[in-house]
Amino acid sequence: MGDVTVRTPERLEEGVPHPVTEETGQPEQGFVRRLRAPRRPRLWFEILLIAVSYWTYSLIRNAVPEQRAQALRNADWIWRLEHQLGIAVEETINHAVNSVTWLVVGMNYYYATLHFVVTLGVLVWLYRSHPGRYAATRLVLFATTGVALVGYYLYPLAPPRLMNGGHFIDTVMVHETWGSMASGDLKNMSNQYAAMPSMHIGWSVWCGLTIFALTSVPWVRVLGLLYPVLTLVVIVATANHFWLDAVGGVLCLGFGYAVAGLWYGSTPYALPRVVSVRRGVWLPSRA
Repeated sequence: MGDVTVRTPERLEEGVPHPVTEETGQPEQGFVRRLRAPRRPRLWFEILLIAVSYWTYSLIRNAVPEQRAQALRNADWIWRLEHQLGIAVEETINHAVNSVTWLVVGMNYYYATLHFVVTLGVLVWLYRSHPGRYAATRLVLFATTGVALVGYYLYPLAPPRLMNGGHFIDTVMVHETWGSMASGDLKNMSNQYAAMPSMHIGWSVWCGLTIFALTSVPWVRVLGLLYPVLTLVVIVATANHFWLDAVGGVLCLGFGYAVAGLWYGSTPYALPRVVSVRRGVWLPSRA
């Protein structure tokens, strides 16, 4: 009888092509390869991860020492810098919007709710419609939020409505609207001096870019781009942020995209939309 060749799992894996690193030209190690491969997200894991991550983010953000004196000095410096740059129009916008009750009340609720609702909505949409891109795009959001926590520690900043001698209007207090974690009865539950960078901007730009990049419906793409623009107007009109806080949020988002790009070797939106597993290898099944 002829020789019989038994193919062990190790031998089988030899025939499976492995991703090759650009630096060495050698196959990546199995564990790293599995971590970097696009894959179908698991619902239970994603719910747990998002819940734990947001709880941790809130805990750390609120644990940052409330350096009131330094935060107020930094706010004065930001305000002077904006005057020098000719962009210090936040107070004018704040007063103009406050004079229109229905508009400012709507902005107060916008500020308190859409920040979370839209972000979670985009995550759910990614999970359902773009599972192959979900993990990489979620990594952008997580890395953005993580580096923002460093900013809160290193640069405490009071929002305009808390400035000494300022003439900004705290629209939530004046109109007694619900929802701000930094005003009224909820102010003791949130660090009021963590205004730089603005994650309202970081998250909204992430939402807008994701929608614009992955949606083919023109009017939805336009809405995606309008969302961060409107968010910028809201954070300024309600005296919760300076223009430069928004710049800080965009810089943090840039860091998030850089992290995801380095890890996956591609922009999140260029990854396969859907992936399937065959014999232990993740393959694109749909562009």
